[in-house]
Amino acid sequence: MRTLCLSLIVGLTLAAQSAAADPPQWRVGAARVEITPSGPIWMGGYASRNHPSEGVLQPLWAKALVFEDRNGSRAAIVTMDLIGIDDRLSDSVCQRVFQQTGIPRERIVLNVSHTHSGPVVAGVTPLVYDLTAQQQAAVDAYTKSLSDKLVLALESAVKDLRPARLAFGEGKATFGANRRALRLKLSPDSPNAPVDHGVPVLVVRDENDAVRAVLFGYACHSTTLGIYEINGDYPGFAQAALETTHPGATALFMAGCGADVNPNPRSEVPLARQHGESLAASVDEVLGGSMRPLGGPLTAGFERVDLRLVDPPARPQLEKLLQDKNKYQQRLARHLLDELDAGRALPTSYPCPVQVIRFGQDLLMVALAGEVCVDYALRLRRELAGRPIWVASYCNDIFAYVPSERVLQEGGYEGGEAMVYFGMHGPFQPGLEQQIIGAAKRLAESEQ
Repeated sequence: MRTLCLSLIVGLTLAAQSAAADPPQWRVGAARVEITPSGPIWMGGYASRNHPSEGVLQPLWAKALVFEDRNGSRAAIVTMDLIGIDDRLSDSVCQRVFQQTGIPRERIVLNVSHTHSGPVVAGVTPLVYDLTAQQQAAVDAYTKSLSDKLVLALESAVKDLRPARLAFGEGKATFGANRRALRLKLSPDSPNAPVDHGVPVLVVRDENDAVRAVLFGYACHSTTLGIYEINGDYPGFAQAALETTHPGATALFMAGCGADVNPNPRSEVPLARQHGESLAASVDEVLGGSMRPLGGPLTAGFERVDLRLVDPPARPQLEKLLQDKNKYQQRLARHLLDELDAGRALPTSYPCPVQVIRFGQDLLMVALAGEVCVDYALRLRRELAGRPIWVASYCNDIFAYVPSERVLQEGGYEGGEAMVYFGMHGPFQPGLEQQIIGAAKRLAESEQ
């Protein structure tokens, strides 16, 4: 028996050494570019702020990973310490990158951490901020510079392509709490208080097994802080902690379906640091354990799903809203009237991007646009069970909150009230959850 155990141990050791000695299946490039504003700028996320930023607590970054499989097929993921980007910026960046690198739109994921302590980005929640001409000029200049820097990051990552091994695992973090449930003082165990505590982790290792990059996620709003110093909130602290632990490595945070989830507790810098460091510790635990090697081929899919809006208000109704006590309703009415005056029909739907990246049969990544409620991730995990799945939100176009059917029926901020800040009448019509889930499943099962 003792001889058998010894033989088994030796066999497993030799198998592990053989696997490590196999030539890497991938080439991966990593790059980063700082996107911290150069001076005071209006900050995104909170309507209550009444003046521009006052210094920098923590630098902001855009970071890129480019993956290439044995067949030469490529895909890219970009993460940003920002509140959001709109479709015009993302499509422009992707078009420029395609022209320079040949990576097509459907193979580029642009994700934001949704920090509420970064700059306003042009086109994102445009009706929240009442900026002076000078303040708007600063936002526009920042956004133009951001576009150039995102292209630079992707081009630099392509130039950095080197042999690599990929592996995937999942940890757990527990500081996210369903904020709708918190408002109603529901028990965390209530079926109306869902959360996704999973921490997906994709590691990039070089030929010597050293960590070159680690991509990780969590489904929780980046709203620990509402201060006037620029910072990345808990995702910024998590990335910094991992890069301290793994010198020379690039840590990238990818936001999950946390539209209805907040950090708990929050409101102080030490709490943001605490949440970030606990998230980093979860990632490190995964890195130190058994992870699933990722093979190819690398495939992708992308489509836009038309989410139907309720019927748009008529001109008399909009003119009446100009006198509404709510200034945001006034701004929305003015915006929609301007559209009508320009001869443009009011929208009846919104084209919502849905995207997947597949690492063979070893990992399916679903990248959803907008501020997506946690129900989507939980449902996709159930319905696409059988292989590892990573469901991200805040990808490609942060155009509105995306409620599940449950949240849409319940109403409230995430259910439709917040659409005014995005410059859209609302809410969405029922059926959007099945449209999005159906698109994700079609793309996941296609042979592209």
